[in-house]
Amino acid sequence: MDTVSPDIRSRIMSRVRSKGNLSTEIKLLNLLRKEKLSGWRRNYKLLGKPDFVYPKFKIAIFVDGCFWHGCSKHCRLPSTNKKYWISKIEGNKKRDKKITNALRKKGWRVIRIWEHEFETSQISRKLRIIKLALTER
Repeated sequence: MDTVSPDIRSRIMSRVRSKGNLSTEIKLLNLLRKEKLSGWRRNYKLLGKPDFVYPKFKIAIFVDGCFWHGCSKHCRLPSTNKKYWISKIEGNKKRDKKITNALRKKGWRVIRIWEHEFETSQISRKLRIIKLALTER
């Protein structure tokens, strides 16, 4: 059970600033360099703050953590304050979908990579998708 009111908790959480999921971002950074895929930008000012952006090709890449973005396979909610966490993660999922749709409407190609994909062969598939997107335009 939370020890502060919902309003106070909201104020506290609103002051927490993301530093990004650096470990997975660095993994992708290293893979992009290894594959000699250049032209991307980080910290590019775009709706949703994608982790990597290819502005010339209008490609936005998001690296989504399994917990924070509600991966159906790997998201395990804390045993305490479940109502809060369910609401928080569902809100994140809705926001992700809204951002993806808004960017696509503006002509952007959106690629989302799950944190767990770095541990499997699925990352190779995502790299092929990125390469294909870079050659399509």
